[in-house]
This record gives sequence, structure tokens and C-alpha cells, in this order.
Amino acid sequence: MARLYVLLFLVQVVLAVCALISCLSAEDEQVKVLPRLVWVLVILFFPLVGSIAWFVAGRERATGPGGVAASGGTAAPARRPLAPDDDPDFLASLDKRSRAEDQERLRRWEEDLRRREEELRDRPDDRDRPEV
Repeated sequence: MARLYVLLFLVQVVLAVCALISCLSAEDEQVKVLPRLVWVLVILFFPLVGSIAWFVAGRERATGPGGVAASGGTAAPARRPLAPDDDPDFLASLDKRSRAEDQERLRRWEEDLRRREEELRDRPDDRDRPEV
């Protein structure tokens, strides 16, 4: 019987830790019903009930594919991209910067080629010199 109590205690602790991590890492607009500080206190003082309450009522549900929430309703669209490669503005700026760098590199190569061609034209031809 003691093993069952230890197991239930560990489950409660793990659930409380997961709820705290979820509560503290949630965005401000994802925290519902109560302020974040109150949720943290509820989870700490009432670990089992507070953790279950947090997961049921305290946060927005995670969205699945197509923006459908786990409860079946539609979730609000994400306000910001999750990663830089999901951000169209960032990708456009990378493309613009890459094109500008390519144009600058091409301009320098053309300048270098013109300079070398002029040096070759200005250099006296070795075949016209008499051998000494």
C-alpha cells in the first residue's frame, strides 16, 4: 500500500512541475481566467487540483493542423512566426540582401577584369623586343 502512495505522490509532483512549466512558459495572451501569478500560487498550494485546473481552464488549447483547436473550435491565427524561416518578411530581407551581395560581388569582378585587361594592353609585348 505504501508503494501506491509513493507512486501517487510522484505522479502529483510530476503533474505539478509540468503545470508550472506550462504556466510560466505560456505567452501572456494564452493565460486565461486568472492572472499568471495567481495560477502559479494555485498550482503550488493545491498541486493536484491546481494542476488539473490549469490544464483544463487556465490556458488556451494547443492548435492542431489547420488551426483547429483540440476542443473542436477554431483558434485565433498566430500573431508571429514560430521560427525565422516561417517569417515571409525575414525571408524577403534575406533574398534582398543576397541579391545585393551578388550584385556587389559581380561589380567587383567586372572591375577587376577590366583592370587586368588594361594592364595586359598597356604592357609591352615580349615578342617585339630584340633578344640580348
